[in-house]
Amino acid sequence: MKKDILFQPFTLKSLHLKNRIVMAPMTRSFSPNGIPTEEVATYYSKRAAAQVGLILSEGTVINRPSSSNDPNIPHFYGEKSLEGWQKVIQGVHQAGGQMGPQIWHMGVMYNHHSGWVPPVPFEGPSGLNKPDFTNGVSMTEKDIYDTIDAFGQAAADAKRLGFDCVELHGAHGYLIDQFFWEGTNLRTDEFGGKTVVERSKFAIEVIKEVRRRVGEDFTIILRLSQWKPQDYTFKLTRTPQEMEAWLTPLAEAGVDIFHCSQRRFWDSEFDGSDLNFAGWAKKLTGKATITVGSIGLSGEFLAAFKGESSQPQSIEQLLERMDRGEFDLAAVGRSLLADPNWVEKIRDERTAELKGFTKEALAALL
Repeated sequence: MKKDILFQPFTLKSLHLKNRIVMAPMTRSFSPNGIPTEEVATYYSKRAAAQVGLILSEGTVINRPSSSNDPNIPHFYGEKSLEGWQKVIQGVHQAGGQMGPQIWHMGVMYNHHSGWVPPVPFEGPSGLNKPDFTNGVSMTEKDIYDTIDAFGQAAADAKRLGFDCVELHGAHGYLIDQFFWEGTNLRTDEFGGKTVVERSKFAIEVIKEVRRRVGEDFTIILRLSQWKPQDYTFKLTRTPQEMEAWLTPLAEAGVDIFHCSQRRFWDSEFDGSDLNFAGWAKKLTGKATITVGSIGLSGEFLAAFKGESSQPQSIEQLLERMDRGEFDLAAVGRSLLADPNWVEKIRDERTAELKGFTKEALAALL
């Protein structure tokens, strides 16, 4: 139909993409002791060689003692881990792709099912993983500023290693999102407050520090979600006016692209309009946006972790919305996790060759 819209180039600062398709960040836990392996490098270079426009890495954690709850999630600090990432980006570039790491601090987490725990307690704005569930400590002011610095250092390292952009993970109930949410941010100092705008100070300071460290011409992406893992219907902002008040200071702090996480990209964000989260973010801020959520598959991504399979699905509605200019880029997760050649099959209209997604795809780096 209008698939050519997906294959138009996109340029913004340090990004010069061959098409509008983004590989969404997907946690893989295949980096023992936080060090990306040759298999990780091959996994990403396969997607670059198969015409993915922009690859966003799995979440990779910053240099804080309890930034991760899983020993096999990659680090974006330390000599050996950064050497691993250097090989990843070299392989992606050699295959003709572009890539940014998603830098991450998980905040207060549940303990890992393996029994592994970090060397110090989890940290967050108020020690809460969700309302009334404490599994960590409240960050001191020094902790907060040290964490801001760690985000900045990771972003600086990303640029030094040759990555093309950086994404900050501010969604899905992790640290930055824990500051946004009144249910997990009970602070009474400058990093708390009654409104989401007040509680955005931590995110704003992270963005400003990252911008300071990478310069004006390096692309910064911020991933956000309205929903919480504990409540898929939750919304941080309930009206376009509240969303504008939340997003505008983030944009002014230095965000170039908002990556707007939804479980289903076709869901409208507010009553009275069919615009989704990415559509509203672009309309309210004027910034470029990435839409994401069950693109090309029948089931939503959280169900996949419960073992539910999904079948290929038409992307016609995605193309219609992109053709209207609602958003700029489309992030594809499970379809690309299960099939490195998904982009080429879409481009060449080889729809009969599209693969579904099963839980087995989570168990290997295909």
